[in-house]
Order: sequence, then C-alpha cells, then structure tokens
Amino acid sequence: MCCVRLPDLLESSRTAQRSKSGPAAITLEATSRANSILIDMADTPPHPLSLDGRTVLVTGGNGGIGLGMASACAAAGAQIVIWGRKADKNAEAVARLESEGATAHAFVCDVANEDETIEMFARSVDAAGGKIDSVFANAGRGGPGVRFQDMSLEQWRDVMAVNLDGVFLTLRTAAQHMIDTDGGSLVAISSTSAIHGAAGNEAYGTAKTGLLGLVRALSVALARHQIRVNALLPGWTITDLASGGYHSDVFRTATTKRTPVRRWADPDEMGAAAVFLADPTQTFHTGDHLTVDGGYTVF
Repeated sequence: MCCVRLPDLLESSRTAQRSKSGPAAITLEATSRANSILIDMADTPPHPLSLDGRTVLVTGGNGGIGLGMASACAAAGAQIVIWGRKADKNAEAVARLESEGATAHAFVCDVANEDETIEMFARSVDAAGGKIDSVFANAGRGGPGVRFQDMSLEQWRDVMAVNLDGVFLTLRTAAQHMIDTDGGSLVAISSTSAIHGAAGNEAYGTAKTGLLGLVRALSVALARHQIRVNALLPGWTITDLASGGYHSDVFRTATTKRTPVRRWADPDEMGAAAVFLADPTQTFHTGDHLTVDGGYTVF
C-alpha cells in the first residue's frame, strides 16, 4: 500500500485550497488527483498475491531453495511440477507438498541433457493439463572445490553444463511453450555470487553472472509475447549445496557478520519472492534482478 496516509493528504489538500494562486494552485491540482487515487484505493480491499489455477514448474525443486519456492507457490494456489535427479527426493518433496494441500507432480530430469529436458517438459505440460504458467530454472551445482589455477577444463565445463547450459535449455523449451500459450513468467535463479567476487568458486560465480545477461536479453526478446523474464538472487541460505560453508564456524561467522540481519536465510524465505515473480498481475515487471540476501551485498 501507499506510504502516504489518506488523512494527511486530505489535510494537505485543505491547506492548498486556502491559497488562491501561485505554487499552491499547482499543489492543489496534484493533491486532488492523488486524493482521487487514494480514495479509490481505500475502497478496494488489499489484493493478496494469488496463483489459483496456475501451474508452476521448479527445476531442482526437491529440496533447498527450490522446494521452498514450490511450497510457497502451492500455498498461493498453484499446481506444482518439480524436476530433480533423484527419484527418492522427488517423492519426498511431492509428499510434503501434498501434505500441505497441493497438487504436485515430479519428474526425474537432468537439465544438462537436451533431449531429456525437452521430453520432461512435454510430460510436465501433459501432467499439468496443458499449460505451464511459470518456470523457475533453479537446478544447479556447486564448484569443483579446487584452486582456479588447478581447475581442469572438464571441471569448469561440468559446472557450466548445469548452471548455465541447463538454464538455457530449460528456458528455451519453456519460452516456446509460452509463446504458443499466451505468455507466462520465466525466472532464472542466480546468486549474490554474481555481484560480489566469488573467490575460490570462480566457475559457479561465472555461471550465475551469465544468467543475468541471459535474463536481460530474454526480457527484451520475449516481452512481445507477454512473457516476463526475471532473476532471483538469494543470499547465504541454509541448503545442502551450501552446507560446507554453513558448517564451517569461521565462514559462517564471517558471512553472518557481513549480513545486516545477522543470520543465514531459511530456504522457505525465498518463497514469497517466488510467488511475487510468478504472480500474473505483475504484468509490468520484467528484466529485473531481485536480490533477497538480508542486505549482504549492500553492506
């Protein structure tokens, strides 16, 4: 809601009316327009974000940030499709979502495999009843854990295959589907490693930075098809992928001290941002990089 209180604005209008000319006359005109807008808003109940009747696909959705986003979208009314490489984890995620009242489907998929990605997207569309409205390209992996000067080309490419190529394949397939079905929302899950220097994790940081360029280009290219394209950049979050850092007292303490809220995030805390990015009423929001990091990158 607007940060200006209606009674205060009305009082400003009365003050302006007591002046007959000059700048106050301009203030009166502008304030009257604002009054009209706010009165209309005051008569309208708040609009909660709703994904009723929508289907959301989350790659890497069987745990961590992916499952947190899937759970939040389900709570907002969406049907959920998750992709993951492990069938047992997929089943556990579906069980959790169903226990929360959601309709959920899961498919085993390696997003670095082109044929598999195309096939699983088609199967996901069928399971969802013919339409995927939002796609969160979240599947990813960590770096090889070696010094940059010791990293092999194979290790570098292993990271790129999932974190960059996998997002390309997912979004390319989803984009064609959305062009054919009147639009939707595409979201690439990047990282604050695309903002700060990811020393010791160069391949991961490079891939996550590349996603921002992809998002900017796609937001322009696909806008004419009513497809919004944005990126979500989570900060330090307690996940399996980041468990090494979290369980290191030195690293956790250093990153927590640099984070103004003084803690790491729970994966579920990315859920509200996901619902916002999937919300079909956000028709003017595209090409954005939404950072949810407890203030880490501005401190």
